[in-house]
Amino acid sequence: MPELPEVEVVRRGLARWVTGRTVEDVDVLDARSLRRHVHGVEDFRGNVTGARVTDVVRRGKFLWMILEDPDGPRSALAAAPSTALMAHLGMSGQLLIEEPDAPLEKHLKVRLRLSAASDADGTPLPADLRFVDQRIFGGMFVTDLEPTTDGRPGGLGGGSLPLIPRQAAHIARDPLDPAFSAESFHRRLRERKTSLKRALLDQGLISGIGNIYADEALWAARMHYARPTDTLRRPDTLRIVEAVTTVMRRALEAGGTSFDSLYVNVNGASGYFARDLEAYGRAGQPCRRCLSEGRTTLMRREAFMNRSSFLCLFCQPRPRNARA
Repeated sequence: MPELPEVEVVRRGLARWVTGRTVEDVDVLDARSLRRHVHGVEDFRGNVTGARVTDVVRRGKFLWMILEDPDGPRSALAAAPSTALMAHLGMSGQLLIEEPDAPLEKHLKVRLRLSAASDADGTPLPADLRFVDQRIFGGMFVTDLEPTTDGRPGGLGGGSLPLIPRQAAHIARDPLDPAFSAESFHRRLRERKTSLKRALLDQGLISGIGNIYADEALWAARMHYARPTDTLRRPDTLRIVEAVTTVMRRALEAGGTSFDSLYVNVNGASGYFARDLEAYGRAGQPCRRCLSEGRTTLMRREAFMNRSSFLCLFCQPRPRNARA
């Protein structure tokens, strides 16, 4: 599954290429990708065609484009948009910006034709936004926006609108969100009484972190995945938050982590952060930090929640009161 940096790379691309443009036409090639839009294909077309994209927002791994209704706002918030086009990438979903005459992708599911627009230097922008999905676990749907419970913006992007799709309202804020509170996260960690990695993977506690970045952050923070959360002191929590934030910012600079051709940005380019992974997938290889400090310690792979955890047992010793 793509994690926060991969989805944020897509959000930034869409924000650049799609914001301010009107959807002039919609072509649905596979209705299965609209299964989350319960009112069907024609209703989807009717909601999207003619709407103007005013911004692109992300919370955790959830991504949505705010739509301005051509007939005017229907929201209770004065002059605010009321609907959003959500895109769930699933296992293999891609949102690609293409020229209309570019060859159609083999697994193209939904095609949006956008109004004409130009880049800052006057170069015309491609007019197709294509949703491609090989495994069909992802999809698109239109949904209403509702006020956020804390009165803060719904996520990263979206200006100052305190609105969020209902389907994303249960998702916690992520460390890159300006409204994320490390203090609140610390309190909830202490209350949860679980293992640290389980907590990091809990999207209702902190969002956007998957298996790869959890392992990378734990290695960077020198903390074992089985550390009980109720033993964490405030400096411990701040250390893991800082590690998660740093790892994700580094991944963003590299365009995300792509192990195959499925995880790409809106231009179809793969990220290359996989080259810089310190923990994930490095079982049997020397821990780079130990090497830099004159030791030869091999990275280990341990079973965890029907998946794997990668760690260095010298840098990340297992606590005596470990939780699975």
